[in-house]
Amino acid sequence: MGDKPNIGYLGLGLMGSQMTKRLIENGYTVTGFDPDPDKMAAAQANGVVPAASPADVTRASDVVEACIITTPALTEAMFGPDGVAEGAAADKIFLDHSTTIADKTRDMAARLKEQSGMGWVDAPVSGGPPAAGSGKLAIMVGGADDDVAAVKPILDVLGNNTHMGPSGAGQVTKMVNQVLVLNNFCLLAEAATLAKNAGIDPAMVPEALSGGYADSPMFRQFFSRYLERDFEPAGYARQVLKDLDMIVDLAQQTKTPVPMSSQSTNLYRMLIAKGHSELDAVAILKIYDDETL
Repeated sequence: MGDKPNIGYLGLGLMGSQMTKRLIENGYTVTGFDPDPDKMAAAQANGVVPAASPADVTRASDVVEACIITTPALTEAMFGPDGVAEGAAADKIFLDHSTTIADKTRDMAARLKEQSGMGWVDAPVSGGPPAAGSGKLAIMVGGADDDVAAVKPILDVLGNNTHMGPSGAGQVTKMVNQVLVLNNFCLLAEAATLAKNAGIDPAMVPEALSGGYADSPMFRQFFSRYLERDFEPAGYARQVLKDLDMIVDLAQQTKTPVPMSSQSTNLYRMLIAKGHSELDAVAILKIYDDETL
C-alpha cells in the first residue's frame, strides 16, 4: 500500500457517512456502497465514488472499511452474492467498524484469510456521528500485528485507537464499552425522572454536579436531551438492544454476572415493544415517565 491507499466503505448510514466525509477531507479516495439509494446519493454528494456492490468496492480498494448494523448483514456483505470475498485479494485488508459478535468476527476473518489471503482488522468505535466527523472516535482494535500496522494511518485520522490483541479483541473491548455506555442511558433517565418527580429543577442538575464523581462526558452530552425529550436519532434504540443482547450472550459464554446489563436489556426490549425502535437511545426515558410524544 502507498501513503494514501484507496479506501472502500460499506454502510453509509449515520456513522459511515461521517467517517467517509472525514477520510475524504484528509485526502483519501473513498469508493462506497450501501443498499439504500438515498444513502448512496448523500454519500456521493460528499465525494464518495459510488459502486454497485461490495465486490466492486473491494476490487477498487486497498482497504475496505465497513459499518454494518447486524452480524447477519455483515456476513451477507462479506460472503453473499457480489460480496467482499468475490473481490478479495491477499494485498487487501478488511477494516470492520461494525459492532458484531466476537466469535463470528474470528470465524469470518479466518474464512476470508483462507479463501483469499485478505487480512481482517476488527475496529469497532464509540463516540457517535459527531466524533466520527471530527476524528475523535474511540476505536478498539483487534487483529494481526502487521494488518493493524498497515491500517493505523487510517485509524489515526478517525480517532484514538488502541490495539487490544488478536482477532476479536476489538469486539470484546466494545462490549466492555457498551456495558458502561448503554447502562448509563438507563441511569440518566432514572436520574432525570427522580429530579423532576422530587421537585427540584432538573435543568440545574448539571451545574450542581459539575466536577463531581457523577460528572462525565456522557452526562454533559446527553442529560439535556432527556430534559428536552429530544429523541431524534444519533443512533437507534434497536441498535442498543442488539448490543445489549450481545453483552448478555458474551457474559453467558464467559460465566460473567451482568445484572445491570440484563435489566437494561429488559427495559430496551419494553421500549421497542411499544413501537419506539427508530428513536434515539435516550428515548428509554419513555419507560420511566408517563409522558408521551
